[in-house]
Amino acid sequence: MPEEQELPEKSTEFEERPAGDGAQPSSSPDNDVRAAQERYLRLAAEFENYKKRAQKDQDEYRKYSNERLLKELLPVIDNLQRALQHGRVSQNQDGVLQGIELTSKKALEILSRFGVTPIPSVGLPFDPAVHEAVAKVNGKGHKANTIVDEFEKGYYLHDRVLRPAMVTVAETTGDDARDSDA
Repeated sequence: MPEEQELPEKSTEFEERPAGDGAQPSSSPDNDVRAAQERYLRLAAEFENYKKRAQKDQDEYRKYSNERLLKELLPVIDNLQRALQHGRVSQNQDGVLQGIELTSKKALEILSRFGVTPIPSVGLPFDPAVHEAVAKVNGKGHKANTIVDEFEKGYYLHDRVLRPAMVTVAETTGDDARDSDA
């Protein structure tokens, strides 16, 4: 029969306390694994809540991001409506035109405060990055590939093209090409 071994004395390093006093139970591999799993689940839930909050904030930002711009444009709309109403009842077309010009100027001022600037066109060389050619005309009196007319103004938003300018470009005719070779 094997000899009986003496059991080691109880360690005083981890005292057992009754449950409910806030102390951690004695450490064991099972308790460590359970605690790690609980921390993992808690962190996973917190991260999921964070993702939902961030998505909600992003959706709300997208939905209302233009609010300031739109509030500033509302008086422009009001002025245009007043000009139309005045034009219907008044015989003074000069006053209507003057009102529309002032309203247009106000709208451009508002847009410039938000980083919108016009793209220069007429008289400049055609640049396909910022201009869209909608027609070509005989280049007599103009250098080839020069913009001679603008149908629709183009705009930058800061350093990015918001809308290209729609332009008419002077083209080289056979006569122009021979003249430049001589």
